[in-house]
Amino acid sequence: MIEFLYSLLPFKNPLINNAFIAGILSSVCFGIIGSFVVVKRISAIAGSMAHSSLGGIGFALFLHYNIAILWFTPLIGALISAVVSALIIGLVNLYASQREDTVIGAVWAIGMAIGLIFIFHTKKYKDAMSYLFGDILFISGENLLIIVMLDVIVIAVCLLFYNKFLAVSFDQEFAKLRGVRVEFFYILLLLLTALTIVLMATIVGILLVIALLTLPAAIAGLFSKKLWQMMLISAFLCLVFTVTGLLLSYAYDLPPGAAITLCAGGAYVLVLLLSQAKNKFFKSI
Repeated sequence: MIEFLYSLLPFKNPLINNAFIAGILSSVCFGIIGSFVVVKRISAIAGSMAHSSLGGIGFALFLHYNIAILWFTPLIGALISAVVSALIIGLVNLYASQREDTVIGAVWAIGMAIGLIFIFHTKKYKDAMSYLFGDILFISGENLLIIVMLDVIVIAVCLLFYNKFLAVSFDQEFAKLRGVRVEFFYILLLLLTALTIVLMATIVGILLVIALLTLPAAIAGLFSKKLWQMMLISAFLCLVFTVTGLLLSYAYDLPPGAAITLCAGGAYVLVLLLSQAKNKFFKSI
């Protein structure tokens, strides 16, 4: 513990320093967007967008290493994949008669399959797989700048359209009656979620993004009555899980992404068990 705290001091351990700063910065976007994802119950959609983005990442890496097309970066490929996935799922949900869960599963599976095929045929195969699992310890100063810009975008858009997103998230029919352009703000929310997923997935990996996007917000929802309260609690929990995961990773030589995910998952299971025990106790009185 003492060694870990010492490593957090400036310039003592750049890897830990950057990971810690990334945890602070990413907790903002995860707390805000994650709350919308959980309240709107689109966790499956978020998961589908995250994993389908692997298709764009794999295609970009294939072009980069095999054909030397350098301008088409994994970030661009992931962004295109996630936006296309968000539009397909959103439009199907709003206008088509197909079952939403079937479309989500199809987009998820097809995107992953395309990505894995391209990654398999990429020369630097092992490096390519890091986009799936990620490593928060190898975050660069450029990555930190990307997270800062993402936070600014998320905060600005959500402050500007907070009431609209709130109405769309809780009661679409009532929002329509009040004249809210439900379709527009629903698609905008999906695109904002896609942007968050893509930028963070290319930095820390897809698996860690899904964990921090959903689990802290799910826990926060049990202790908050208002959406803004849920966002604050969720952001705080993201930071706690990240720091705790980094501590466990440092102390026991564990993969940091896996350690952070287990911290979030363990806390979620513990809170659910305590909540159920509390409900049973009061019912028995």
